[in-house]
Amino acid sequence: MSNLFRMAVLRNEVTNKKGWNARPLNICNFGFLIPMNSKKRVLITGAAGFLGSHLCDRFISEGFHVMGMDNLITGDKKNLEHLFGNENFEFFHHDVSSFVHVPGDVHYILHFASPASPIDYLKIPIQTLKVSSLGTHNLLGLAKAKGARILVASTSEVYGDPLVHPQTEDYWGNVNPIGPRGVYDEAKRFMEAITMAYHTYHKVETRIVRIFNTYGPRMRLNDGRVLPAFIGQALRGEDLTVFGDGAQTRSFCYVDDLIEGIYRLLMSDYVYPVNIGNPSEISILDFASEILKLTGANQKIIFKPLPKDDPKQRQPDISLARKILKWEPKVSRAEGLKITYGYFKTLSRDELYKREHKDFEAFSKK
Repeated sequence: MSNLFRMAVLRNEVTNKKGWNARPLNICNFGFLIPMNSKKRVLITGAAGFLGSHLCDRFISEGFHVMGMDNLITGDKKNLEHLFGNENFEFFHHDVSSFVHVPGDVHYILHFASPASPIDYLKIPIQTLKVSSLGTHNLLGLAKAKGARILVASTSEVYGDPLVHPQTEDYWGNVNPIGPRGVYDEAKRFMEAITMAYHTYHKVETRIVRIFNTYGPRMRLNDGRVLPAFIGQALRGEDLTVFGDGAQTRSFCYVDDLIEGIYRLLMSDYVYPVNIGNPSEISILDFASEILKLTGANQKIIFKPLPKDDPKQRQPDISLARKILKWEPKVSRAEGLKITYGYFKTLSRDELYKREHKDFEAFSKK
């Protein structure tokens, strides 16, 4: 093995003097030199996560060569196993908060790496802040160097506990920067700020999507968000836990609808933030009743104190998405819940009763 090859192994990539590229040395096919193909190449960070894995599927179906990147701190390789061996997919096991290097051309970048569950970002607050600040900085630098268009995944959490309802893109939000949710909310607000700075100062082609509550297959059952929490409790025969009096509202968008909106935004010419979500609003208490009806469970609903800074209302105004992207959700909540419930019923007993997603001890000091 040459010194060049040995060094490349350590960097998860292989190149030779002819400019050929090898698949990353990882859990996928590796070690075989293949020529760069003529397909457009897209880098998706957070690829092993819920949304990232669905994005990988979409872009492969659209004829792209997809490079997935994830440090697997919250992502799961199982979400990508069906793509291993696909010649148009490669995977980089890497943390974008340190640096990002991708050999060859990159035409599009979608930055979806970040813990998104309150359970996760309360356990790994520093990593949550870093991936949307340092990670975004690194990826914007890569976009600038490659001449790529980049879309960053912001969130409805930039609106905090909103005083405006429904939330429009020109609302600046009501966020507690030092509260328990601040590590996520403010990280995403910084992400938007630095993305716009790279657009205005460096002329990088940027897109910003503000994602509202989304659900569907590949969600983690134990991630702490209300939909998988309710379904998990129903499947285990437990009472459904509602925090507060249940009057707080959420709006749930099925994952296929969200991915369509993201794809359209990336391919549009619009550089400012766009809400993507389903404006159909429901109270948490009514939603719990829907889950009991869907699952046929006989459990009761119990109430616990509302966590600090938990938003009382969450509903997107999608007028801009309708106008700019000609997009609106198509899948009804009843239809999407039926599909999602079917997915969760396929989980093993171990997965159903698993309380902790992952031991974060190895990351807690970083």
